[in-house]
Formats: sequence, C-alpha cells, structure tokens
Amino acid sequence: MTSDDPASPQRVLLLHGIWNAKVWLGPLAARLRAAGFAVEIFGYPSVFGGPDVAVPLLIARLRDSGPVALLGHSLGGLIALEALSREPDLPVTRVVCLGSPLRGSHAARGLAGRFWTSPALGRSAGLLQRGFERWEGKQQVGMVAGNVPHGLGRYFARFEDESDGTVALGETRLPGLTDHCVVASSHSGLVFSAAAALQAAHFLNHGHFAPNPL
Repeated sequence: MTSDDPASPQRVLLLHGIWNAKVWLGPLAARLRAAGFAVEIFGYPSVFGGPDVAVPLLIARLRDSGPVALLGHSLGGLIALEALSREPDLPVTRVVCLGSPLRGSHAARGLAGRFWTSPALGRSAGLLQRGFERWEGKQQVGMVAGNVPHGLGRYFARFEDESDGTVALGETRLPGLTDHCVVASSHSGLVFSAAAALQAAHFLNHGHFAPNPL
C-alpha cells in the first residue's frame, strides 16, 4: 500500500513544543493512530537550536515526503507555519495547532524581560514573542485552544482574556485561520486531552472542527 492509494491512512507529523521531547507526544500519537492516522513525530532542539535549526530540518523532511498533515503543540505550531511561510509549496495538506501563540506570546515576552528567566526560551525566544500577523498560505490551518487557566505562564503575564494558563485565547486567533475551536484544557493538557485529539482528527479529515460538544 502506498501513499497514493486512497485506502492508505492519512499521514500526520507531530511537532512538540518548547522544553519537550518526542516522548511528550506519545499519548496524542496513540489517540490519532487509534483514529486511523499514520503518525510520525518530529523532534528538534527547541531551546538550543530553535527555529534556525528546526525549520530547515522540517523543510528538508517534508520536501520529498509526499502528502502529509502537520500537528504542532505550542511552539510546534509556530515552527510548522514558519516552515510553510518559507516554502509554500511543501506537500502539506492541513495543519492543526494546539494552543500555539500564533499572534505572539505575552508570557514569552514576560520571560524574556527578566534576566534570570530569559535564557529559558533560548533561540526560540524571537519567534515565540513575535508570532505572525496573519496566515496567507494555501494550507488549511485550524487551532484547538484551551481555556483552563492552569500553567506557568500566569506567573509571567497578566491575561486580560481567557487563557489556558500559558497562552491567551486572543493569541491563538490569527487572521486567516480556517477554523478555531476551544476545549476545556490547560496548555500542557492539550496533548493529553481526548477532546483536543478528537477535534484535531475531525479537522484533519474534514477541514473544519466538529460542533461542541463532541
């Protein structure tokens, strides 16, 4: 069975966030495999390498990969969109972001503004603080955001909006996104959330999220 066979499972490449490793995405990968997807995980040095290392590595992996969807948690979603911004013709079908601060992270700016915490962001600091102005790529992009405010980000930023404890909902609402949904989850919890996985699978299959509740 080949990737050109319509009966082949849809391929999905997962990208972790900052301070995480590939194993962090194990529960999410298991849920997506159970939903019928062929799942792989892309690991990268999020602190010591950052986008300068991760984006070229991701582009190289995707360039001759055949059709594949991307799913990125937090910084992973930013890495995915940065790669597609640089190489718009990569064979990526759809992208799902989980709690990614696509408009830039207030919490990251708070971390970066303190000399004793700024090293924690490493070489990903710029992209996390900056984000994007809008999405203009050809790929459909969906966002699954959380609204349970449990996370370290609340110690470095005061959220005026609902948040997942690390990322404000407003920071996930990038102009140009195909669809946006909210599930009851904290930022880290999005990786372990059954509702987030179900919504991600629905978007990957249909290009839009299911009406809540699932």
